[in-house]
Amino acid sequence: MPIDGKGPWDTGGSGGEGDGGGAKPPKGNGTNPWDPGSAEPKPATGGKVTSLEELLKKSRGGGGKGGGFGSLPKGPGGRSIWTIAIIGLLAIWLVWTSVHRLELAQSGVVTTFGKYSHTVGPGLSFTLPYPIQNLQKVDTGQVRTVTIGSADSNAENLIITRDQNVINMAYNVRWRVTDPERFLFQLEEPEDTVREVAESAMRASIANFDLIQAIGPGRGDIQADTRRRMQVILDEYRAGISVTSIDIQQAAAPSEVREAFNQVNAAKQQAEANKNEARKYARQVTERALGETAEFDKIYVQYREAPGVTKRRMYYETMEQILSTTDKTIVESGNVTPYLPLPEIKKRVERAASEVQAQQGGSQ
Repeated sequence: MPIDGKGPWDTGGSGGEGDGGGAKPPKGNGTNPWDPGSAEPKPATGGKVTSLEELLKKSRGGGGKGGGFGSLPKGPGGRSIWTIAIIGLLAIWLVWTSVHRLELAQSGVVTTFGKYSHTVGPGLSFTLPYPIQNLQKVDTGQVRTVTIGSADSNAENLIITRDQNVINMAYNVRWRVTDPERFLFQLEEPEDTVREVAESAMRASIANFDLIQAIGPGRGDIQADTRRRMQVILDEYRAGISVTSIDIQQAAAPSEVREAFNQVNAAKQQAEANKNEARKYARQVTERALGETAEFDKIYVQYREAPGVTKRRMYYETMEQILSTTDKTIVESGNVTPYLPLPEIKKRVERAASEVQAQQGGSQ
């Protein structure tokens, strides 16, 4: 009994029964694994890539319509634009990290792989590119300022004096860099170090002065002593820093006792003024006494040579001093007593002279 249809091993040859006149089935229908027609590659449909080779070809920009980096525009000489960009960036990097320009007040510290190499001065300098060599600029001519305490704020910087009093200090410390290498590599925080050294030196200096000296006449000595102490400590640290000056802005009593302190200070100033006035009066009395003594010695010499004449002259001089300030009545001999109002005449003369002067001043 014939079977309707074809078997899986049927090659589609003619002569079988029920084939309806020998019609051949189509090739490559995918139902027969032994069919040669099934091994043929299918054509690309819908623009899909059908092989790894074609995918790589497109990514390299070869074949087809192009793609990937191969389709970028070419530079001069046929070079890729990426090559030109990389060369340009490399040149900028070399110039930027190898050529250095330093100002007049600057120094440059050069390190090779992080280790100190040398120091260069102002002008144009060249080094190996980074990270082989690196140059750090340091302002050696700049005077820097550290402020400790404040005369305007409520924060107080209290220091004890030699006589166990407390004062509030505010001062500025001015310093500059003298050795760039030590400044960069010896201290981690140079400004904090300068501040701490200044506070320590100021406290040590104030401890050698009394309160009155610290707030007044001793300021100059305190500033000089503090600067000297600071420089000694910084030199021991090998900091490469020079202290230029110390400027005390305020040296006063704490705010809690400031009013009482001002009263005490005013009383001391008044006492000192009274002492100065007493010394002045004592000098005047002493000088007058010395002058009178010298005059007496001169008169004594004259008295020894001519006692009578000297006594009469001294009498006349004494009477002249006494009568010049009193009213006088002159009595002549012969029982005649004429009255001469000499003081009244003198007053009239003085009055007339003053009136003449006033008239002259008004006319002018």
